[in-house]
Amino acid sequence: MSAVVPLTRTTTRPRPTPRIEQTLQRERHDPEYGILVAIVALAAIGILMVYSSSAIKAYLQTDDTFAIVGPQITWAALGLVAMAVMMRVDYRLLRLVALPLFVAALAALVLVFVPGINKVVGGSARWLVVGPLPAFHPAEIMKLALVVYLAYWFERKGTGVRRFWSGTVPFLLLVAPAIVLVLLEPDLGTASVLGFTALLLFFLAGANVLHLLALGAAAVPVVFFKFMHGYQMDRINAWLDPFSNPVAGYHSVQGFLALALGGILGAGLGESRLAGGLFVPNASNDFIFAIVGEEFGLIGAGLVIVLFLAFAYLGIRTSLGAPDTFGALLAAGITGWICAQAFINIGVVVGLLPVTGIPLPFVSAGGSSLVISFAAVGVLLSVSRETVEKGTWNDAPADRGRRNGRAHLPRAGRRPVASRSARLG
Repeated sequence: MSAVVPLTRTTTRPRPTPRIEQTLQRERHDPEYGILVAIVALAAIGILMVYSSSAIKAYLQTDDTFAIVGPQITWAALGLVAMAVMMRVDYRLLRLVALPLFVAALAALVLVFVPGINKVVGGSARWLVVGPLPAFHPAEIMKLALVVYLAYWFERKGTGVRRFWSGTVPFLLLVAPAIVLVLLEPDLGTASVLGFTALLLFFLAGANVLHLLALGAAAVPVVFFKFMHGYQMDRINAWLDPFSNPVAGYHSVQGFLALALGGILGAGLGESRLAGGLFVPNASNDFIFAIVGEEFGLIGAGLVIVLFLAFAYLGIRTSLGAPDTFGALLAAGITGWICAQAFINIGVVVGLLPVTGIPLPFVSAGGSSLVISFAAVGVLLSVSRETVEKGTWNDAPADRGRRNGRAHLPRAGRRPVASRSARLG
């Protein structure tokens, strides 16, 4: 009898299914093209007006009509590259360089007072020359550095910005050195832009309104008594009645005459009226808006203003729709800085403000201002790539709320996200 061999049932274990990593990624969309159109249009108008206002002067001085506008075109091209790069970079990475960028900008502002590497223009030590590189204005770098660092600092500080010792005092200690260094150059216009931008971010971050008003009220007499020079007082007196002082009011009067000659439609491109002794000083930079009004009239000047208003509207909308506190403050700071600078420049030309040397963003001649402004707009466009869809223009998302006194990134359930498994399926 043969032995009975028990039958054994072999069971096949199910093969383990490969685990698909459920990695949530942020949903990005196209940037706000309205911002891009407005800025490129302003830069194109600027190149056109810089050439129109400087061609004859450049020809008489260097026998080259492109001596001034040529570098402007090069700087505009570099600025467009910087904007394209910053637009593709995640703006959150700026947290990593916020402090080093701010410290480097402060160091550059100190170096403009060192003889041998600084360049004094019009009695102001505003320019820094490093080796064979073109001269640049460190205060322009400080504008972007200040916005980035304050946005980062306010995000980490959270609701602590409302308190005096943990919010207002540290804020003052951070901002004051940069503004004082610019005032010492002296450059009252740029210092005003820096001060306005810093106070705007402080307000939006949740500052105590009483502390904010006290800072603003104290800043006016301090600047007036400690940093005002004789020629600046003459400019204020000339601003009150420019026709009474033909020397101090010369810039304003010539700007008024240029705007008046432009009328509604303007004299035409390249038809600035130099006859009769009319000459607009600093026509290619500080007073370029007067040339716009002279050659293109009220319509052309109004178009420039409309483009800045469109930029302001779209920048505010980007800030309100930003996915986190850092992005919201970045967008608001960049928008406020560029619009405040445009307001000061145009206000000087039309007589709303005393004369101060500050360029019109994207329009005036100047490489430092143009490249840094383009880079800042690139950061703004990076934020706009992650804005949340809104029902109305001012419908701010809840993702920028604060938890435990800190700003936080949006959770997965609060905005549309796409998982890798969904994309593979």
